[in-house]
Amino acid sequence: MVRENPTRTDYVEKLQARIDAYNAGSANVEEHVRRLFEFAEELNEEERRAVGEELDQEELAVFDLLTKPEMELTAAERKRVKAAAKELLATLKAGKLTLDWRKRRQARAEVRVTIEEHLDAGLPGSYTPDLFRQKASAVFQHVYASYHGAGKSVYEAA
Repeated sequence: MVRENPTRTDYVEKLQARIDAYNAGSANVEEHVRRLFEFAEELNEEERRAVGEELDQEELAVFDLLTKPEMELTAAERKRVKAAAKELLATLKAGKLTLDWRKRRQARAEVRVTIEEHLDAGLPGSYTPDLFRQKASAVFQHVYASYHGAGKSVYEAA
C-alpha cells in the first residue's frame, strides 16, 4: 500500500508499533490479536477509500499528495483537485512517461514541467506559491519513483 501511495506511511508506523508492543510483551496474546484485527480493518477501509473518492489507486495517490496533511478545501475545490489529478495522470501516461524517461534529463524536465503546468491550471487558488511548489515537487518525486516508463509502474502488480 505504501509503495502505491506514499502518504500511507503512518500505516507502516502503526504496524511497527504493534510489533514492538508484542515483542515487549506489554499485553496478552488475545489483546494483540484483537488489535491486529482492528488494524486489518483500517487497512481495508483505506483500500476502499479510492472508490468513495471516485478515483482509482493511481489517482488517489496524487490526490493525497496534493491534499495531505488535510487541507481546508470546499467541496468544489476538492472536485478541482481530483480533476487535476486525473487529467495530470492521463497526460503523463499518454506520452510523457516514455521508455527510459527517468534516465534522460530532457525527458525528466518535460515531466516536471507538465506536472507544474497541469497543477498550476487545475489547482484552486487556496494553494499558496510555497505550497504549490511543495506539492508539485512531491508529485514529481512520486511519479519518478512509481512510473518506470513505457507503461511500467508499481500499479501493474496491484
